[in-house]
Amino acid sequence: MSSLDFAGTIVLIAVIVVNLNALINAMPISRGWRLGVAATVGLWVGAQVALTEAGVYASPVPYVGLAVLLPILAAGVALRTAAGRRALLAVPMSMLVGLNIARVFGAFFLLLAADGRLAGPFPQSAGWGDVITGLAAIPLALLILKRQTAPLATGGWNAFGALDLIIAVILGVLTASGSPLQLIDAGVGSAAVVSLPWILIPSVLVPFYLITHWVIFLQLREASIAPAAREPA
Repeated sequence: MSSLDFAGTIVLIAVIVVNLNALINAMPISRGWRLGVAATVGLWVGAQVALTEAGVYASPVPYVGLAVLLPILAAGVALRTAAGRRALLAVPMSMLVGLNIARVFGAFFLLLAADGRLAGPFPQSAGWGDVITGLAAIPLALLILKRQTAPLATGGWNAFGALDLIIAVILGVLTASGSPLQLIDAGVGSAAVVSLPWILIPSVLVPFYLITHWVIFLQLREASIAPAAREPA
């Protein structure tokens, strides 16, 4: 294992543990549900490691796309239930924004590109987009804490952060060497992200952060509807 891979392993595991712990403890759910959610995520992370070791994600078929979508679909199911929606929307917006600060570690994409393990538009878009999103999350989280709400700034940042992830996934697929969906020949392309420890980014962190953006959007929408609902007819 290279020093870059070792550093990535430590950072990615730490970010996953901190984010998961913060989110679960912020939701108004029972201890049993907290343990259940933590166990489910732990099993999911373990499955990603096992599938990577088995070479599943190295096949020409872009199975990693399913790894991105399945957690988001699970969150969508949860949001369709009254209890799930209540639990997720109860998480403080400042925390949801603050969790995105860890995306400054998207700089690893740039380091992998410099090391010749990523190439093309993918690492530049994913790397710089994440760094900008993470850095902007710092003053925004503080602003939300101070004012309790900052809808315009939060909405703009939320759209940028979500779009950054979506574009990164698209570019990752389009530059995946040997994939039937490859449209951009960029040498090694996005090959590094389907190996350990980097597979944890598209299979765990990307869906996690997309879910935070989704919940923030719903919180902003409900906040905008509430005043209108209180106005006399």
